[in-house]
Amino acid sequence: MTKQEKVQFVIDTLQRIYPEIPVPLDHKDPYTLLIAVLMSAQSTDVRVNKITPLLFAKADNPYDMIKLSVEEIREIIKPVGLSPMKAKGIYGLSHILIDKHDGKVPQNLEDLEELPAVGHKTASVVISQAFGIPAFPVDTHIHRLMYRWNLTNGKNVVQTEKDAKRLFPEEIWNDLHLQIIWYGREYCQARGWNLDNDIITKTIGRKSVLDTYYKNKKTRS
Repeated sequence: MTKQEKVQFVIDTLQRIYPEIPVPLDHKDPYTLLIAVLMSAQSTDVRVNKITPLLFAKADNPYDMIKLSVEEIREIIKPVGLSPMKAKGIYGLSHILIDKHDGKVPQNLEDLEELPAVGHKTASVVISQAFGIPAFPVDTHIHRLMYRWNLTNGKNVVQTEKDAKRLFPEEIWNDLHLQIIWYGREYCQARGWNLDNDIITKTIGRKSVLDTYYKNKKTRS
């Protein structure tokens, strides 16, 4: 297969498996999505979805959020991990949204990335999922899969994002990044990965990745 045929195979397979794409983090508007994505750093979406209703019951907008203290926010979000940094970020960005953006979440990467505790990936998720602006947020699943599929050299997430944007049509970025995340969780995991269930890697996978997989399988059997 040529590189372009491989890319098309990925698109077609993911579209077949995930014609409807669930959004991993529960939210009701750009602000609650921003807070949920910030909280998901080094945590799981399942855990975040359990904690956000508790936080949003007290404050689901920046004006109510700044009525809470950083300590109160931290107490609620403790189970998601990194709570001191995340609580400061949530409190700080809520103030900035009120002071600089009329309480609204900005619709561009530059302004979003200026907010405390908001990195490029978080900003990309927000503009793609909240506003429908094309972006390709790269998380650990996408980074792993793009490397296994030999579509990037896997040096870092910055390079992986560049390669993804170069290879895939812009009009499908927002759906595709979610489809790849779901595929990574269900068929192409970091641990306990079963290649027999992973049609994409089995078909177009990087030779060294496949060789290592079969070698390890032989060792285990």
